[in-house]
Amino acid sequence: MKINSIGLPVAESEVIIVDLNVLLSNFQVYYQSLRGLHWNIRGKRFFDLHLKFEELYNDAQIKIDLIAERVLTLGGRPLHTFEDYIKFNQLTVGKNISNDETGIQLIVTSLSQLLRIEREILSKASEINDEGTNSMMSDFIVEQEKTIWMMKAWLEESL
Repeated sequence: MKINSIGLPVAESEVIIVDLNVLLSNFQVYYQSLRGLHWNIRGKRFFDLHLKFEELYNDAQIKIDLIAERVLTLGGRPLHTFEDYIKFNQLTVGKNISNDETGIQLIVTSLSQLLRIEREILSKASEINDEGTNSMMSDFIVEQEKTIWMMKAWLEESL
């Protein structure tokens, strides 16, 4: 079995690299949807949601960089074209959303899909003791689960 410079099996790491690039692509689409929500939100909750969407897209931008750096750490090359992002995207694209509830529901749906991808990566990384990827996925999962809970609480309140 061939081992890379950080002590992980090369073949299994290559599988995780592909999955991380899928996650990267989906995060890029999520990020852009958040930017659209930030720009287009209307209504009485504008001020609160405008700031919240900015907070979320800034967080997504940090995660995008972390994912790309993990791909590089594992010996891969991060995807970086819109063509690739669209090819591997599994999320609903938020386009021209100005309604608060529609925007929040898009975030819940997007984060739920990102969690599915992250849990798959976590499972594969655990099999090869890839603690770096595990740690990153665990951190993402904990934070996103809490965000979903908060967004769902907001949706209940606004019904």
